[in-house]
Amino acid sequence: MTDDNLALERDVEKVRRVLILTGGGDAPGINAVLCAFVKTAADLGLKVYASQDGFAGLIAEPSRVSKLTADDIEGVIGRGGCILGCSDRSNPFAYEVTSPGGGVRTIDISERVVAKLDEREIDILVLVGGDGTLEIGMRFAKMGVAVIAIPKTIDNDLGATDVSFGLDTAVETATGAIDALRSASEPHDQVAIVEVSGHDAGWVALMSGIAGDADVVLIPEIPYDLDRVVEKVESGSTSGRKLDVIVIAEGSKPLGGTVSDIHAAHDGPVQRHDASGTQLARLLEGRIGHEVRVTTLGHLQRGGSPTSFDRLLGARFGVHAAELCYHDTIGHMVTLRGQDTISVPLEAAVGNIKRVPPDGELVAVARSLGIELGQE
Repeated sequence: MTDDNLALERDVEKVRRVLILTGGGDAPGINAVLCAFVKTAADLGLKVYASQDGFAGLIAEPSRVSKLTADDIEGVIGRGGCILGCSDRSNPFAYEVTSPGGGVRTIDISERVVAKLDEREIDILVLVGGDGTLEIGMRFAKMGVAVIAIPKTIDNDLGATDVSFGLDTAVETATGAIDALRSASEPHDQVAIVEVSGHDAGWVALMSGIAGDADVVLIPEIPYDLDRVVEKVESGSTSGRKLDVIVIAEGSKPLGGTVSDIHAAHDGPVQRHDASGTQLARLLEGRIGHEVRVTTLGHLQRGGSPTSFDRLLGARFGVHAAELCYHDTIGHMVTLRGQDTISVPLEAAVGNIKRVPPDGELVAVARSLGIELGQE
């Protein structure tokens, strides 16, 4: 895609028709994005349409696409969930269909999506999502679709933006869970394993582990030595500590091991990222003289009211995305750099995973606080 396609300047007097949809899972602050986007777009004279449940609403027959006005998003800025619904199972380039024999296969229906956009005379497609959704947007851009993206991930693993909305709420939820488990479990001489979000990046685990005064924090970037974890837990017994709290990201793995379990999928084995806490508990069995309890936060990190920070960041992203639509700065993604909301070419965002630097400041802070990270 050429630079001309990334930042086209068209006649601003034309009333543009914009379709916005959300991909992947929920992230606290997403309704603030929608609220700010729709209100700003209305002020700029744009017509906004929305697809329910991501691409699924656009693909459906009949389509679940409707006009979105300021009245529709009134009072939603602090609401949890997503008023449009989200879907991570409707990738137009690998759309699942059931065969007559009952099997499931994937087909490419991207041309059908483009035809739907043309049929509705949509000028710009606005995608709110994580790396998978951004990749889909990049592929549509190469097909000639005008795309603008807004980053969405509670894992904070998108390298093109300093921070993503949803992270602050996820960390707050995880920290609150650690605090609650400590007060509930401390009298019982237990090891509490708290599994938090983080397929490829351990930001939520590390930040909540520091804030929650965890004894051990295990993240995907640092494969853990089980002996060091056992040593840390046993040292607590000799010092009189009644509870050890281990925070583990869902993508963490032991040295020489794999991430969680493997299960069969339609097109072959895929990795699950939802059992790292259970895996660690099994590895600790017989190695320590304590009861081990596992708490998996899962969707609790995605639900509830977003923090003020996530509401504000979501609103900033929504306003900036609407302004990009107005000025036809297509092929770009909204991003936060320092204190400023800017945009970067979509190519710079796709596949740019931001991981916790093992030699970075947060890891150094954790070690200074005596938190065991599984390796030197």
